[in-house]
Amino acid sequence: MRLFRRAVSPAPRRPGPGELAERFWQGWYELLPEVSSALGDREPQRVENQLCGLVAALHPELHFSLDRGRRAVYALVVSGQEDPRLRPYTDAWRAAAPPEDAIWEYHDSVPPVPDPTLVTVNLGTHRIPLADVRVVAQVDGDVVDVAVYHPELATLDQASRDAMTYLPLDAALGERLAAERLRRVETADQEPADTIGLMELRALVRELAGNPEDGDQHGPA
Repeated sequence: MRLFRRAVSPAPRRPGPGELAERFWQGWYELLPEVSSALGDREPQRVENQLCGLVAALHPELHFSLDRGRRAVYALVVSGQEDPRLRPYTDAWRAAAPPEDAIWEYHDSVPPVPDPTLVTVNLGTHRIPLADVRVVAQVDGDVVDVAVYHPELATLDQASRDAMTYLPLDAALGERLAAERLRRVETADQEPADTIGLMELRALVRELAGNPEDGDQHGPA
C-alpha cells in the first residue's frame, strides 16, 4: 500500500519590526495629503480610522496621537507606553522616520508638555488646573518615589483619581522619563508637607537623569 503525506503549507513569515516600520511610512506618505487637509479643517477624526489601521499594522497594541508640535506645527506620536515587548517596533518606527521639518515632528513616546502649569484638564464636570498639583518627591539613588496631591482629587471617582495622579507626571516629565525615573507613585488625600510643583519636579528628575535641559532625548531622525 502506498502512503501519501498531506503537503502542509508553511506558516506565512511574519515581517520583522524594520519591514513593518517601512510599510508604515509608505502608508503615511500616501495618507499625508488627507491628514494635512483634515488637520487644516480642524477635523482630525476624518483620518482617524486610516491612522488606526496604519498603527495597528505596525503592532496592534501601539497607541498614537496627533498633537501640536514643540519644534514643528504638528507632532505624530506612536507609543508602546514603555512596554519592553513593544520597544523593537517603536525603535524601528523612529529609526525609519523621515527627517523632521517645519510641519512635522515624530515621537516614540509621549513628550512632556512645555509648561504643564498652564494646562487645565476637563474631566466630566471638573476643571482641574495642573498648576495646583503638588508633589512630594523622595529620591532613592537614581529613582524617585512620589505622592501627588490636588485639592480636586478627593471629589473624583477612583478611576479618575488614578488618571489624575499619573497624567500630571507624564505632562511634566514625558512618558519615557517618568517610566525610567519614577518608582512608586501614590495619591495623597491631604496636602503633605514639603511639596513641590510640577516644574520643580521636572528639574529634579532631569537633573537626576543627567539631562537638566530637556527630558526628550529623541531628537530628529
